[in-house]
Amino acid sequence: MLAAWTGGLGLIVGSFLGLVSLRLPRGEAIVVGRSRCAGCGRALKPWRMIPVLSWALSRGRCADCGAAIPLRYPLIELAAAAIGVWAALRFPEPAWALAGAVLGWQLLLIAVIDAEHFWLPDALTLPLFLSGLFAAVALDPANIRSGLEWSLVGPLTTPLIGAAAGFGGLWLLAFLYRRLRGRDGLGGGDPLLLGAIGAWVGWIGLPSVLLWASASGLSLVAARALLRRPMAGTDRLPFGVFLAIGAWLTWLYGPLGLAWRGLQGG
Repeated sequence: MLAAWTGGLGLIVGSFLGLVSLRLPRGEAIVVGRSRCAGCGRALKPWRMIPVLSWALSRGRCADCGAAIPLRYPLIELAAAAIGVWAALRFPEPAWALAGAVLGWQLLLIAVIDAEHFWLPDALTLPLFLSGLFAAVALDPANIRSGLEWSLVGPLTTPLIGAAAGFGGLWLLAFLYRRLRGRDGLGGGDPLLLGAIGAWVGWIGLPSVLLWASASGLSLVAARALLRRPMAGTDRLPFGVFLAIGAWLTWLYGPLGLAWRGLQGG
């Protein structure tokens, strides 16, 4: 029942995320203004905004003008639903499941925008940081699960130290790369994103986030090489996407070493 509830909520949230991912890069208002067809500009009726179902029944086209509705919308909705189900299956406690889903939904939006625009807006990384602080205070430490048993300090100190370590570490790496190579190796939003992630996973979870992110990035490079689409050293990669993957997996299963010991019964 919990998985069904968070999955259904994820469909609704995913519909909103799709809207934000379209309007935010354009500088358009997010809350005000009705959704409209990109082809004819007509406002969408409520029954034409049912997540996934409306797209499927209309066969991916506007009922008024026949313009194609991008597949990205139902995919984002399904991804948000999957995140909600995953979080509920991982954590049987409703508070933990909801916290995990909220984290996953924020990371999904950040990943979509960074993948499409190579942009990590402060309007998304700041709420991620603040929600991490709130989660640390609101969740009962007595219900802490295996993934967060590695928290070694107080509930509010942990995210603050994690945020400082995440931002400072990646900012220093970007600074040194710029001094050595004479060009930027990281975007300005990447340190801010890792700082916000540190508010969720704590300082001890940051190495695992970076390991997952690096593995994801290398997997993409390897896949492109297999498809005979090699990448040059100057090609850009949306590192925020890989950081989001690392943050999600670390939150779910904890730092890699401790998670492995937990699976082994250690």
